[in-house]
Amino acid sequence: MREFLAKYMPIDASAHGADLDRLNAMVHWLMLILFVFWGAYFLYAVWRFSAKRSPRANYAGMQSHWSTWSEAGVAVVEVVLLVVFSIPLWYRWATKPEPQTHPLEVRLVAEQFAWNVHYPGKDNAFGRRDVNLVTSTNPLGLDLTDPAAKDDITTLNQLHVEMNRPVIVHVTSKDVIHSFSLPTMRVKQDAIPGMDVPIHFTPIKSDVNGDWEIACAQLCGLGHYRMRGQLFVHEHPDFAKWMASAAPANPSTPAPNPIPSPTPAQPPAVTGAM
Repeated sequence: MREFLAKYMPIDASAHGADLDRLNAMVHWLMLILFVFWGAYFLYAVWRFSAKRSPRANYAGMQSHWSTWSEAGVAVVEVVLLVVFSIPLWYRWATKPEPQTHPLEVRLVAEQFAWNVHYPGKDNAFGRRDVNLVTSTNPLGLDLTDPAAKDDITTLNQLHVEMNRPVIVHVTSKDVIHSFSLPTMRVKQDAIPGMDVPIHFTPIKSDVNGDWEIACAQLCGLGHYRMRGQLFVHEHPDFAKWMASAAPANPSTPAPNPIPSPTPAQPPAVTGAM
């Protein structure tokens, strides 16, 4: 089942993806068994209790406890899936990587219709952000008068991470609810205005061409279809080179959007003589 489903899913490039795919396969097996069993029972019931075979109604019904035991068996399987597999996976998912693993922390701010990514610089500290500084040239509202912000890196619709290094993404939004989705990393999380939701994953495969997609999995407006980004997974030397090349050379606070000068009034055109 797992191999069959893999034909119709993106590749798994994350450390935790195998466990999720295994759980997904188990759930599909359970649903397939239930579908076949209850479908067969439905056909049997249509044949067994048709008008030809049962011209008179039977008001007593089934006298055994067969249906009770079958329903109990389904419940037991569902409890096993929940307690043995789902809850441990959720616990691992909700537990952030330990600091000694040196996780890469980034901030991701969604907006209609783009993904803004914010990296700390060499000081490993995020600079201050101010909503009053948000402009078309400074979509994150980064305050570059803050010393911690002068070496910060920002990208648009591009998420660069390092292979075999845990990644923590702080997801939020500045307008409506979006859904941050990395199919190859088996990651999906709603981006909610006013909330900082941390998620984490560890890439185990590289993609330096940006072929892996950042998708918005929630209808967020008329431009939802074009809210796409690229995920780049580099090996350690290449990621260090990218960080060095993306660092700002002479950071300065972006100027606010210029106010266009007023256009002088023009005399009405003469269309013809009276």
